Amino acid sequence: MNRRNGKRKKTVGLIFMLPSLIGVICILVIPYINVIFYAFINVWNRKFVGFDNFKRVILNDSFQLAAYNSLKFIVTCIPILLVLSLIIAVYLHEHVAAITNTFKSIFLFPLSIPVVSIVLLWRLLFDDQGFLNGIFNTFSIKGVDWINSKYSFGILVFSYLWKNLGYSIVLWLAGLSTIPKQIYEAARVDGAGDKECFCYITLPNLRSTLFVTMVISIINSFKIFREAYLLAGDYPNKSIYMLQHLFNNWFRDLDIEKMSAGATLLSIILLVPIVALYKCWNTKE
Repeated sequence: MNRRNGKRKKTVGLIFMLPSLIGVICILVIPYINVIFYAFINVWNRKFVGFDNFKRVILNDSFQLAAYNSLKFIVTCIPILLVLSLIIAVYLHEHVAAITNTFKSIFLFPLSIPVVSIVLLWRLLFDDQGFLNGIFNTFSIKGVDWINSKYSFGILVFSYLWKNLGYSIVLWLAGLSTIPKQIYEAARVDGAGDKECFCYITLPNLRSTLFVTMVISIINSFKIFREAYLLAGDYPNKSIYMLQHLFNNWFRDLDIEKMSAGATLLSIILLVPIVALYKCWNTKE
């Protein structure tokens, strides 16, 4: 009887999942398989060309610059975001008696602001004739073209951290709330201090939260293209020329072969570290 009920529940669950599953297959899986197919052929004569499209992409100077800037952005932003948000979350968890939903909503507020509004604010602040240069001119200091110079990379980093810091704090707080307080009490009875509690209790119990936060942060780092594009256009300063700029320009030129090969490469580059991290975390647990 229990087996029949179990099979019936699975069947009902599959029936309810079927529409969503069909949608995912039609909208995501089939187009992605088509992209992989185009990565290995010549679009015009439909002939198999092997890895020639990948070689063209990898040896492309623009791709190398965009890949370097994207990697530099991730390596710069992710550690700062994870460490800073963790420090704030631990402090709030220990010193704020009740973290209400309103309090959490304040942290999530930057995510609700439209990108266009954010870019407008950055232009008012960092434009050649903007507010920041106006302050410099008041003190007879020569202004800087923040948007069209190497300083634009710093603006993007600041924008990413400002927008994603609150979300990461909320994720850390959710992870901290799952750690039983009895563990800390027992550790303190045995003479453990704040440092020992953090290193041997807090961090090990936040391993799964760290994985989720890191993956989401990496995915969100690729969304910074919207700010970069609205801030500086198709061809910004080379310090903020990202992979999305490159794909956007290839799409405008309808260079399907390069787009397909580049998208396949990018998928592999993202998938490999995520799978490796997932296995690493599962092994440690």
